Amino acid sequence: MFGNNKPSEPRPLNDSGRSLVSETFSLEGTLRTSGAIDVAGLIKGGVYANDLVIKETGSIVGPIETDKIEIYGHLEGKVVAKTIIIGNTAVVKGDILFSETLKTEAGADITGYIKKTESTSLEAAENEFRLDSIESDSNKEQSKKSGRPKIVASN
Repeated sequence: MFGNNKPSEPRPLNDSGRSLVSETFSLEGTLRTSGAIDVAGLIKGGVYANDLVIKETGSIVGPIETDKIEIYGHLEGKVVAKTIIIGNTAVVKGDILFSETLKTEAGADITGYIKKTESTSLEAAENEFRLDSIESDSNKEQSKKSGRPKIVASN
């Protein structure tokens, strides 16, 4: 009646499908995958994936490192990716670093710095921002030391 038809070798994992974080799902912590993820729920923590889509109902609070990302929902954190698409319903609060392509649709709400970078890792990209901010801080200090205001325009 009950046969023993179990395969002798384990079935290989299928990495071609997309995973879904549904609207009723909330995750607090780091999410790492070599596959693709659609986020319609809430993630509080870092997300590291090959392909990521934040749906209109989706929200991520934390850093993101990915090859490709499409944002239509809410993101609060730094993004590092090769290709970034920001839809017209997106709200992004954080720095955006991309190495290949950035597309923003009319209506997208973006608060933060946008920079094209050579690095695709979050740590390396953060170091690039630090260097820029150190350089601008040193320029501010030099202008303060001179005691004279900087002339912006004259008649």
